[in-house]
Amino acid sequence: MRGKVGQIYNMDLDGSDARPFTREGEGLPYGFSASPDGGRIAFHLASPRGYEIWTSDPWGGHRIRVAGDAGHLFFGPQWSPDGEWLAYADCLPEKDPGHDWCDVWVGRPDGRESRALTTGQAMWFAATYGNARHHGGGSNVVAWTRDSRLLIPRRIPGSKVPWPFQPNRPDTDHFNRSFQPDAAQGGTSIARIDPWTGDSEPVTKPAEGVWDFRCSESEDGHWITFCRAATGSLPSLWIQASQGSAAQEIVADPDGTGIDHPRWLPALSKATG
Repeated sequence: MRGKVGQIYNMDLDGSDARPFTREGEGLPYGFSASPDGGRIAFHLASPRGYEIWTSDPWGGHRIRVAGDAGHLFFGPQWSPDGEWLAYADCLPEKDPGHDWCDVWVGRPDGRESRALTTGQAMWFAATYGNARHHGGGSNVVAWTRDSRLLIPRRIPGSKVPWPFQPNRPDTDHFNRSFQPDAAQGGTSIARIDPWTGDSEPVTKPAEGVWDFRCSESEDGHWITFCRAATGSLPSLWIQASQGSAAQEIVADPDGTGIDHPRWLPALSKATG
């Protein structure tokens, strides 16, 4: 990646045959996701027009814009298991400059169809956590299950994060938030959404002051892993059976800085963060 805002190159694993995947000056492309058959790439482009969802061939050609609209921040496209759909986030930055919340959309990778699955900015987007000494964060993305459902960190209506964004303060650390745990309310839980009907069911139990996020399903579909943080606290790693059973904490915070971004290791069917 090079240039003022970044440019992506496609190359062989040994670094040879480097070819530009994106064009210099068009914006910052990231959030790349390959289709199940490897034939198409989805990504979002932070362009002068706003954040847009695009697909292309593996070399950046034959592009199709899947989603893009002034006033919307479309983010984090993820392929369905059959490669027929993309799921992604839609944030409204003018109303929510901290990008705390978003709605979930699905669209065809050829741009023929797109629609919203949730309303009211139902998904926790810019996950923020921590205490006065240590804090962290980063964008949540939608996760597909093996049976083509969607997992999201869904907000309790009216929730307010313990680290509210400060729009009038200079942003020096890409966090730009103040710690106000006493003003926080609500929380988030992991929910499963049917992408055809929009029906939602809880996977983890919603609870005041509990913030579940970073959810994903194991390769065999039997388990869901996620991070959980209490209001004003650092996250630990949790696991739960995909169908029922109580959630279990499997790794507590070992060094006082929190656990984030768990990933499944396919060969071992274990989560690591």
